[in-house]
Amino acid sequence: MTPSMRPDFIRPDFDPELSVLLGDAVTAEDLARLNDVAPPVEVLLEGRSVSHRDVTIEMSDGAQIPLAVFTPTGIGDGEGATGLPCVYWVHGGGMVAGDRFWQIDIPLEWTDHLGGVIVSVDYRLAPAVRGATPVEDCYRGLRWVVEHAAELGVDPGRIIVAGSSAGGGLAAGTALLARDRGGPSIAAQVLIYPMLDHRNATTSSKQYAGMEGAFSTEVIVRCWQALLGDLTDDQVTGYISPTRADDLSGLPPTYIDVGSAEIFRDEAIEYASRIWAVGGRAELKVWEGGFHGFDEIFPHAAVSVSARDSRIEWLRRLFTGNDANSGRDRT
Repeated sequence: MTPSMRPDFIRPDFDPELSVLLGDAVTAEDLARLNDVAPPVEVLLEGRSVSHRDVTIEMSDGAQIPLAVFTPTGIGDGEGATGLPCVYWVHGGGMVAGDRFWQIDIPLEWTDHLGGVIVSVDYRLAPAVRGATPVEDCYRGLRWVVEHAAELGVDPGRIIVAGSSAGGGLAAGTALLARDRGGPSIAAQVLIYPMLDHRNATTSSKQYAGMEGAFSTEVIVRCWQALLGDLTDDQVTGYISPTRADDLSGLPPTYIDVGSAEIFRDEAIEYASRIWAVGGRAELKVWEGGFHGFDEIFPHAAVSVSARDSRIEWLRRLFTGNDANSGRDRT
């Protein structure tokens, strides 16, 4: 899989180690298979003092939305530690695939170092639902976390909304909804190579058109079409496609990372730049040679280790000895 499969597009090279690891896995099926070999959640919990349970919340239309709750052993139902941070996790999958256990190893790794509770939302997927339904599901799940903070042992002022790929876009949309609806309060958002813009008009979108594989422009366009259906461009709000938001002020401290060799690179950079433009707090990492999902597919590659460690360090700086909402700590 090379970055220059079409002569009319010049693409950044992949990280040399990632290129070797990727080998001949060039098709969408191959990359999907690589994701499918992730161990089941029971395996990921082995050796961790973490318990798992599922709860179900009801939406206003009667839909039942599962949430997976991962809690340090001995905490919950009003017992054990209180005031813990909480990672509210939104999985990826192009808004057309995945479930509450996808990429759960990422927030589990964070809590290995920082402690806390994880709640992962199983939002409804396109094309069975359209438009703002997935982000509304995510927002309702966030409200559930705050409403049940005491029994979870969670400090409602230390909730981190985070997600990967499509989950990063939905996390961003959830943060915008929370801001505009007057809560819940969010201490931080972590957007991992987020899917933020349905227009696919950036340079990086154009660079990855015609590329063989799961993360080409054509694949992403189909994912957006599955979600948007017949919505016209002016009907797509910033909650659905966060770069459409007119105003990015008032957002919580934000961590954004992305690979240099992927379709979402430029929309992630733009999002961080617009947060800075209104005086907001954002840290941006662009990992040279990283393709979409590089640290999920090959977590032990050197650049993947750096990416995963950087997120943990940012969260550590955010919470260690500082009030995440005070603006006194530096990121």
